[in-house]
Amino acid sequence: MRAMVLGSAGTPLVPRDLAAPPLEAGQVRLRVAACGVCRTDLHIVDGELARPKLPLVLGHQIVGTVLETAPGVTGIAAGERAGVPWLGWTCGKCRYCLSGRENLCEKARFTGYDIDGGFAEECVADARYVFRIPDGFEDLQAAPLLCAGLIGYRALRMTEDAAVVGFYGFGAAAHILIQVARHQGRRVYAFTRPGDRQAQDFARALGAAWAGGSDASPPEPLDAAILFAPLGALVPAALGATRPGGAVVCAGIHMSDIPTFPYALLWGERLVRSVANLTRRDGEEFLKLAPMVPVKTEPRAYPLDRANEALTDLREGRLTGAAVVVL
Repeated sequence: MRAMVLGSAGTPLVPRDLAAPPLEAGQVRLRVAACGVCRTDLHIVDGELARPKLPLVLGHQIVGTVLETAPGVTGIAAGERAGVPWLGWTCGKCRYCLSGRENLCEKARFTGYDIDGGFAEECVADARYVFRIPDGFEDLQAAPLLCAGLIGYRALRMTEDAAVVGFYGFGAAAHILIQVARHQGRRVYAFTRPGDRQAQDFARALGAAWAGGSDASPPEPLDAAILFAPLGALVPAALGATRPGGAVVCAGIHMSDIPTFPYALLWGERLVRSVANLTRRDGEEFLKLAPMVPVKTEPRAYPLDRANEALTDLREGRLTGAAVVVL
């Protein structure tokens, strides 16, 4: 099969012809149709996430067709469309797995990091962590739902009943979550890179009540803020924009260091918390909700052999919506 492979951190992906991965117990094999490009892929390529499997096939927002299932696999069959997310395997036995917090499993393995992912013509995945793709979403449009959508949805859940929510960073996740938030009756304020009028116009077009630079103050205090941008300096800024009792949710897997800030920003029972990975419950809930909104993703397609270009465009902030590698 054709694949784009990371050989070592800090180097471009390289095209390779690889043997199709063997199908093991509990797994399904998929022919990949599309795979979303995530900022986590950049963190892996840039060496900001330690100890990835190398060489590695990146990609953890996979949409494809099931080619075969291992003996005993139930719940999904050959010929069905399916999606594979970031969380790729858990032990099923630890205190976290047994309490519905499998996203915190200490032995968890992740797609496109510990397990070869979707920048290839085929992949294998643990059947427990494969989701049916809802009707109404073509492969290209469905791919961003598998991480930008799922982990964004988990972050939005952590804001509980916040009526006024600020999104810091308006990319793949935010452009999906603003649609969900508005469907739920929330008001969204979008914070972008200062001076990024294209992103601000994009946010307003999707229904943001206000859009401005991350150095600006919103028209009213926020009930909660979600940080999609991996910049620790935004934590104090978001706390300063959030009313007492509000929450600042850090939605990225990697973030630069948070600078010191005065206790007064945290006082008033404000809360800072992180989102780690996703659970099957998140996947089931969000993929049921997405067609009801209905969520409309804004993907930009890149052929497999241009995966490096997709990563560069994401790094340089040249995208609105989401980048998707297509086979």
